[in-house]
Amino acid sequence: MPRAVPAVVFVSLLIVLLAVTAWHLSFVLLLAFLGVLMAVLLRHLALILARHTPLSASAGVLVVALALAVLIVLGVMFLGPRLVGQLQQVADMVPRALAQFEALLRQYSWAQSLLERVPSDEERPSWNVLGMIGGTVSSVIGVLANVVIVVTVAIFLAMDPQLYRRGLLRLIPLDKRPRAAEILDALGQGLWRWLLGQGIAMAAVAVLSGVGLWLIGVPLALALGLIAGLLDFIPYVGPWLGAAPAVLLALAEGPAEAVWTAILFLVIQQVEGNVLMPVIQKRASALPPVLTILAVVAFGVLFGFMGVFLATPLLLVLIILVRMIYVEDVLGDRSDRLDPGKRG
Repeated sequence: MPRAVPAVVFVSLLIVLLAVTAWHLSFVLLLAFLGVLMAVLLRHLALILARHTPLSASAGVLVVALALAVLIVLGVMFLGPRLVGQLQQVADMVPRALAQFEALLRQYSWAQSLLERVPSDEERPSWNVLGMIGGTVSSVIGVLANVVIVVTVAIFLAMDPQLYRRGLLRLIPLDKRPRAAEILDALGQGLWRWLLGQGIAMAAVAVLSGVGLWLIGVPLALALGLIAGLLDFIPYVGPWLGAAPAVLLALAEGPAEAVWTAILFLVIQQVEGNVLMPVIQKRASALPPVLTILAVVAFGVLFGFMGVFLATPLLLVLIILVRMIYVEDVLGDRSDRLDPGKRG
């Protein structure tokens, strides 16, 4: 018994040390997780390519990565100037739309008292232009460096995942390795199904938003549709963020356009939630709505924007781990072997 006490203390201190280290390296770990997500995407696309061509899976990863890079470059070349111009127009038109919205609110007495509390342009602190430029350049360089790190990690992981899989399994006791291999397989399949479903949903939202805004007559429909599709990656919060600039620009065109734009995004969300997602969830991983909302809030508070951005896949990983390690192995409950995303 006396010898057991130091062992318990050592293990406890080791756990605390690992937790503190993980907290301080949280951003690096999130970047690594983002690299794993991209690796899962590249690997599965490469496997699909390998089944229909003589290429190996490793060669397929390079082909898929190169193809995606070419598509991005072509998109930047052909759509980039127009998209940048539209985004610049969005930035220029938002202040005018806000001014019109403020003028509309001033017609109501209850809103005037609120607007009086907003500082005027003269009362607002002046901006340090050079400091803003320096901060922007620094941010852009940081983002580009993070992108390079994530892409590099993803390509190496996707080209030879078995190398890293074997390394992880060697850290597990021999009698537990078969179960650990099952858990790794479940995590990979769950993330792939989630990525597939999320990609389909984002593409549908982008197309429906862009076409709908064009039919309504809202300017910059291409840029606004793309923004809505990209922000749809963030559950629950993203769709509202994507709708906000569209409604503001529509308000600059007139109240009727703003109303129709708001209705459009409400309809798109209903179609996505009640028609598109149930079809996708038959083959893709879905998550309980309440847990998803709580995960977005919790990871956002803990890790900022990266936490919000990766909240859903992180939640999926946690659900799979809890189900397989705690519910099935510790509690011995294997009565419900449903995938975490398969709703009964």
